[in-house]
Amino acid sequence: MRKLITGLAVAVLATALAACGSSGGSGGGAASSKLATATSLQEAGGMDALVAAAKQEGQLNTITLPANWANYGTIIKTFQTKYGITVNNANPDGSSQDEINAVKQLKGQNRAPDVLDLGQSFAISAAKSGLLAKYKVASWANIPDAAKDPDGAWFSDYGGYVAIGYDPARVKTPPTSLADLLKPDYKNQVAINGNPTQAGAAFAAVYAAALANGGSFDNIQPGLDYFKKLRQVGNFVPVTGSAATVQSGQTPILIWWDYLQESSVASQLPTWKVVIPSDAKYAAYYSQAINATAPHPAAARLWEEFLYSTEGQNLWLNGSARPILLDTLVKSGTVDKAAYDKLPAVPSGDVSYPSDAQQDKAKAVVSQGWTTATSG
Repeated sequence: MRKLITGLAVAVLATALAACGSSGGSGGGAASSKLATATSLQEAGGMDALVAAAKQEGQLNTITLPANWANYGTIIKTFQTKYGITVNNANPDGSSQDEINAVKQLKGQNRAPDVLDLGQSFAISAAKSGLLAKYKVASWANIPDAAKDPDGAWFSDYGGYVAIGYDPARVKTPPTSLADLLKPDYKNQVAINGNPTQAGAAFAAVYAAALANGGSFDNIQPGLDYFKKLRQVGNFVPVTGSAATVQSGQTPILIWWDYLQESSVASQLPTWKVVIPSDAKYAAYYSQAINATAPHPAAARLWEEFLYSTEGQNLWLNGSARPILLDTLVKSGTVDKAAYDKLPAVPSGDVSYPSDAQQDKAKAVVSQGWTTATSG
């Protein structure tokens, strides 16, 4: 299912608690206690000290990171090999809300999540609730201001565009817009990746639909109305769309992030086609954050430093996602050129993004209206 920042840098892009498992590990004692309040690599004593403390903890608890999502499988393996730290990834197919629930319900337990990968609206909510630690990675200055909390509670990591993906073997008329999907050609074919009240990817689909139907960042209601119409004409399939539902023929069309269409679906179905809808250019990033009460605070901070290093950023790029520091990689000549050249072309024209307040308002509207719009 999974989970969104909007507010991307223009230069870059213009629990199931039973599944959480026990982390084990011996903990880092005084070192971990000190790291729990470190807000920067400098406060952590430098990279060597951070690595030493993280290795002493020996464990890192992640949550809702599918192996085929933005290359997380390789990212996790690389981190484990590089530092000798075991990564315990709970509930890989969960949502942003599942992550927040786990932080609250597992607080004080050694199996609580150390780090989070959240849709931005969920990151903002978690920060307001005091659930997130304040930490600024070494490459903080290169993360655009619009793509991070000024105090370091969350910061953008990777992103892309809401896109329409389809199986040409089952979809004979290629759709090019969200408006197209209301046509009778697409009866019982269209799905999104989860429930928008819980999953950032699905929430983005509703926002994109709003923009395509006369709405705005201040008015997401047309997005709900669109999905109501999609259901009424019999085109909406109320399941969590995925590579599996595509392969089974249940959902020949998905409205989902372009990079996840590539990494999760096209990797399983090479003929899968992806198009950014002509009537809705909606782009966003997901956000990284550290649990304020992380049981492995040193490993949590080391994980973030790794993700925002040149190596980590290029690993996301290899997953067909656009890392937040892509512009920096290109300018410095450290970008993985082969992976960079494979990215789909960015649509022409400017792309704008909702503010935190607009997202909060939109999230409330969707929470209140989604069930009514898509049931019956």
